[in-house]
Amino acid sequence: MDTMEGRARALILDRDGVVNLDKDYVHKIEDFEFIDGIFDLCRNAAGQGYLILVITNQSGIGRGYYTEDDFHTLNDWMKARFAEEGVTIAQVYFCPYHPVHGIGRYKQDSQDRKPNPGMILRAARDFDLDLPNCILVGDRESDMKAAQTAGIGHKVLYRPEDDSETSTRADYVVSDLGTVLELVAD
Repeated sequence: MDTMEGRARALILDRDGVVNLDKDYVHKIEDFEFIDGIFDLCRNAAGQGYLILVITNQSGIGRGYYTEDDFHTLNDWMKARFAEEGVTIAQVYFCPYHPVHGIGRYKQDSQDRKPNPGMILRAARDFDLDLPNCILVGDRESDMKAAQTAGIGHKVLYRPEDDSETSTRADYVVSDLGTVLELVAD
């Protein structure tokens, strides 16, 4: 479904904690476990005309835990698994920098590092996104802040376990990825 003025809508996903279980600095295929419901969510969103995008802080690169090549190898495998499930990931944006713990050229503050909105704003330029009609699903408040700053219209905080956090920038808090599109339906 197209938005007004022909601009695109996107389902923008954080990676660790939304696409896959967050096991701290996941960078090997054998450690990557998809979260239940992620493929169905993406297939349904694509069927409704949403582009599928991933934005992810990857300070493990900056900290020297793994390389950009390691990240790209895992990323290519992840995109291929989505393709096997009938889903095209249009783009994956990543930020390897960390302002405190980065090593060498990776020690810097970056507008791409969430909670900054840089990756979302780059995606908006690259795909002519209608941000008020986009959905961002993240598992941390930093994802919600980035989405809010960028002007994302539907901010969804994924929390698989009940957590007593009461204050959030999210529009919705879900424990099941399958409910995301129902919540934002007009």
